[in-house]
Amino acid sequence: MKFIKYILFICVLGGLLGCSVTKNVPEGKYVLFENELEGLEEVSKEDIYPLILQEPNTRIPLLNYSLGVNIYRFGKQFYDSAAVSEKLELKRQELDSVGTLRGQNPDDRKLIKRQDKLESKVKSLEKKEEFGNLVMRTGNPATILDSADTKISVTEINSYLYNKGYMDAEVDYQVETKKNKAFVTYQINEKQPYIIDSISVRSDNAEILSLLKRTKAESQLKRNQNYDQDRIVAERNRVEELLKNNGFFMFSKSFIEYNVFQDTSKKTVVIEELIRKPTFTEKHEVYSIDSIYFRVNPPTNDFIDQKITREYRDIDFSFYKDRYSEKIFASRIFFNTGNKYNRSDVLESQKQLNNLDLFRFVNISFDTVGTSLTAKVITQPNQKYQLTNQLGLSVTEQLPGPFFSASLRNRNFFRAGEILEFNFRAGLEGVASATDQGVYQSRELGTSASVIFPRFLIPFFPRSLEKYGRYNPNTRTLIGFNYTNRPEYTRSGLNGLLSYSWATRSNRQQFTFNLADINYIRTPKMTTEFLQVLTDLAEQGNNLIWSFLPSIISSVSGQTIINFNKYGNFETNRSSLLKLFVESGGTTLNFFKAPSIDETTDFARFQWLKFQADFRRYLPIDKKQTIAYRLNFGIAQPYGLSSGILPYEKYFFAGGGTSIRAWQARRLGPGSYTPPVNDQGYFDYRFEQPAEMLLETMLEYRRNLVGYFDMAVFIDAGNAWNIGVEPSRPGSDFRFDRFYKEIAVGTGIGLRMDFDFLIIRLDMATKAIDPARPEGERWILDKLSFKRPLGEKGQTVFNFGIGYPF
Repeated sequence: MKFIKYILFICVLGGLLGCSVTKNVPEGKYVLFENELEGLEEVSKEDIYPLILQEPNTRIPLLNYSLGVNIYRFGKQFYDSAAVSEKLELKRQELDSVGTLRGQNPDDRKLIKRQDKLESKVKSLEKKEEFGNLVMRTGNPATILDSADTKISVTEINSYLYNKGYMDAEVDYQVETKKNKAFVTYQINEKQPYIIDSISVRSDNAEILSLLKRTKAESQLKRNQNYDQDRIVAERNRVEELLKNNGFFMFSKSFIEYNVFQDTSKKTVVIEELIRKPTFTEKHEVYSIDSIYFRVNPPTNDFIDQKITREYRDIDFSFYKDRYSEKIFASRIFFNTGNKYNRSDVLESQKQLNNLDLFRFVNISFDTVGTSLTAKVITQPNQKYQLTNQLGLSVTEQLPGPFFSASLRNRNFFRAGEILEFNFRAGLEGVASATDQGVYQSRELGTSASVIFPRFLIPFFPRSLEKYGRYNPNTRTLIGFNYTNRPEYTRSGLNGLLSYSWATRSNRQQFTFNLADINYIRTPKMTTEFLQVLTDLAEQGNNLIWSFLPSIISSVSGQTIINFNKYGNFETNRSSLLKLFVESGGTTLNFFKAPSIDETTDFARFQWLKFQADFRRYLPIDKKQTIAYRLNFGIAQPYGLSSGILPYEKYFFAGGGTSIRAWQARRLGPGSYTPPVNDQGYFDYRFEQPAEMLLETMLEYRRNLVGYFDMAVFIDAGNAWNIGVEPSRPGSDFRFDRFYKEIAVGTGIGLRMDFDFLIIRLDMATKAIDPARPEGERWILDKLSFKRPLGEKGQTVFNFGIGYPF
């Protein structure tokens, strides 16, 4: 981190001193400053720009400064290409020598280790020789105009337009130079697109023709569409998938040929789809599954004689030891003897067998005899025990804290695919004290034991395994203990859980249903100061103190996650995620006569209903720019025995690194409630602000700066409210006639370092609209000035985090 900060300091300093992107450009060379597209009417510019080979450097306007170029130049000062090439040649020679010795001693462990090390070193040096040292690779060199690349770009654009149906399009370019800068304009005349006039299919195979006719509505090619070669590719893939799923085992898309005939006068095309005959037989045949073999190979040859064979559901099983359940394995195999070959069922079987987490690999192959298939499922068991340790940092309220976690898995515990898992976690978290003790480290300890069953335990009926096997069903039973030690109090909890999870075939929807979630919570120790805070709140009508009574908290809940187009990969496709959560707490108490919570209660009971909806959307603009936004709504309502109080963990909180970032974690709101003022005249944000309703939205523009560095500009808006009036916090209740006036707004910028496996995030957020202030005084963004760039004290908040905020 210090090294990266040093590099940034040098580069920024260089920019201020005049290290512009055009500095030291050789005579007769020009830095590419801009690519412009002219003439496009129908085709999107965002589709054309990626086809241009040379891209101008990202730079700061006016200053003519590029961070990436200056990082590259800084790294180049320490780069000796001749020395790197010489070292690379020496390592290659050394690798050849070790390879020769390995040929004479193939099992020599020292030689194997040395060879692996040298191969890694050679790859590293090859990368260094081609792209420079690490600092150079973090940045990028100045883009010097290359006329050859410009001409290739014209060809690429022309080809793209042709493939999109603009077969008569014309593309040219012009270069304008000013001093040592070049501006390239690509002039495009799309002309009239070609329309699909008709589509015909030709094949000697009547069964294939019948199948294509029945599924004509699903075709990617339709009359009166613009001609688009991408649709031909999609249709070829669809036809291959269709035939593979209907028994044509030997068929591939190489047998599909498309002939496109142009009519230049009418600007139309006629498409002929030709299914060619195979060379190895008279026609494309339909294959059926004759028999299925499932084999679990031994991990070593020591068990070669301990072979167990069984038959179940016409599948011949062979295990190296009597320790597996053929019923579980059969429930994840979705093809049967006598059925036509179906590639989708084969791939789904392989995926669901892998989901059991019992095997190192799962291979499914087929032997053919005539048109009969013998399916062979070959697997090898994963290691019986797996111990995983993790040491890292968690970030709470902008403060990092170390943690250690360990997990022990025992696979196939009851010999039917179950997994016994023990988890342990211990850590420190940086939190702000509620009793004026400043920043401190909260100690947390958690341990749990669970058994994961690869099926639904309840209800269980004959053939339920086969019926639900496609959905990767799991039942988790868990018992755990959590302990938190804070200066204000210590809190411990014993937790029991019975949970079901499953997913749709495409993994687009994932479901979790917690049939029983029971917690016994105690607060054995509480400081006098914190007790006084709770007592003062109680005197004002806020009975939060009851949430710290010993209690048994039980609930039934369900959650579904709907993932549209693989949200989370953050590549070039638009994607969305919708998460829905519902919970009913203390439901069984409706059947018992139990006293409500009051001043005499020594054991708390709670009843509540809770709902939350979280929607996220990712919209890429191009390869370097994206827009992402989030809408989050939640409401929780206590009823019955709760006397208007929720368990503390069930409240909603607004503010923090993944919420409204201009407010400290859990400190925003509720509503227009005004926090107490400290001795310096500023709001006192020491206290968390629990609420019963949450509404928030976040909009973020993300752009790659250079190498690993990304930036973001964001606006967050939202707040939290109580459902009813709370005398201790005036203005905290939700009212339709004023809630829109109580929406808090924060804005800011962020810097991210994206290393693929890890994303480090630093956001600087400033309060723009603060609902805690009187009406007419809530706009406070104008408090920022050159003298006070961060505004008044507490107006700007820095958030450090791991991963994207949403």
